[in-house]
Amino acid sequence: MSTFGQLFRVTTYGESHCASVGAIVDGCPPGMELSASDLQPQLTRRRPGQSALTTPRNEADEVALQSGVEAGVTLGTPIGLLVRNKDQRPHDYSETDWYPRPSHADWTYLLKYGLKASSGGGRSSARESIGRVAAGAIAEKYLKQAYGVEIVAFVSSVGKIHVPTSKTDDEVDEEYINFLHDVTREKVDENAIRCPFKDVAPAMEERILQAKEAHDSIGGTVTCVIKNSPVGLGEPVFDKLEAVLAHAMLSIPATKGFEIGSGFAGTELAGSKHNDAFVKRADGTLGTKTNRSGGIQGGISNGEDIYFKVAFKSPATISQDQVTARYDGEEGSLATRGRHDPCVVPRAVPIVEAMAALVIMDAVLIQASRKAASSLLPPLSKPLPASMALPTKEAIAKSVEELTGGKQ
Repeated sequence: MSTFGQLFRVTTYGESHCASVGAIVDGCPPGMELSASDLQPQLTRRRPGQSALTTPRNEADEVALQSGVEAGVTLGTPIGLLVRNKDQRPHDYSETDWYPRPSHADWTYLLKYGLKASSGGGRSSARESIGRVAAGAIAEKYLKQAYGVEIVAFVSSVGKIHVPTSKTDDEVDEEYINFLHDVTREKVDENAIRCPFKDVAPAMEERILQAKEAHDSIGGTVTCVIKNSPVGLGEPVFDKLEAVLAHAMLSIPATKGFEIGSGFAGTELAGSKHNDAFVKRADGTLGTKTNRSGGIQGGISNGEDIYFKVAFKSPATISQDQVTARYDGEEGSLATRGRHDPCVVPRAVPIVEAMAALVIMDAVLIQASRKAASSLLPPLSKPLPASMALPTKEAIAKSVEELTGGKQ
């Protein structure tokens, strides 16, 4: 479907070469100051034609608020977001009348619907993500003002060129975790590739330019960190926070993989090494000494930074003749035209941030509604059993004394 979220619901619309693309956002709390200028920076980071590393399609992607905001303040009613397509070239896609493009959605859309958009990727085009990014910017503003949440994504690999995450091969080290906590969007945007590792970024850019020169493409990964996330987010069992994040990220065009925390590398660690032991923070609260869980345990946020990685395949549109079958099954040579990114990850950064914001925003509203509903109940008529409640310091001290006979 084209709608994401339960309480903060976003419905996107539009195809790659139609008149406009956008979204309807339902569930935004009333009373928040909001204007197009709050949304435009993220759309500008996503827009095509911003560097030699991206598609040359020239779109300003200027957003217009259509509803749900009056006198610069959200009304609590649906917010309409519209971005007009201005640089459409549907004639670039006449070859798709006869050929299903390799690794595109032409064939599967025909199988599913019995017809397809006549130009570009239709709903499978990355143009669809404009509505997500605009809606995500609304969610981000609320999360920042209400909870101090910060979401930062960056390019962590292009082809076989990766940012350093560890001095060894078996796990992410503490230095990298500290880097994730400190990284900012300003640091990410210091170069066109959006990689904050200056020693690696030039090689990534060169790899993309090589693919472009060869009329080919290359894939990569985007890493995202969510800082200052409220605790208690996530709905076990089927809507665990990491499950919803995976759902959100894998709905982005061209994605092929998702991992959170230690990810697949964590499967190679013994439990004694992988476990995140608890420690007392400076403010007296509990935290974890390490963060291999990626800020989520049991499907619920624990207050640590949430970090994950998303894999993007090499763009399917390449400017090379490809030997492939026509719709009639006969072999032919497909000469693809159109404008495309040689690598999508630099422009995918704000899309990943937007989807992360939509997930956290929805989870925040769900948890807030639970707390609000619970607060209306009268006090319990009798205390909970000790095993069901958070133990007091006195109870812990008494239990330790009983177990040790007063010897600690």
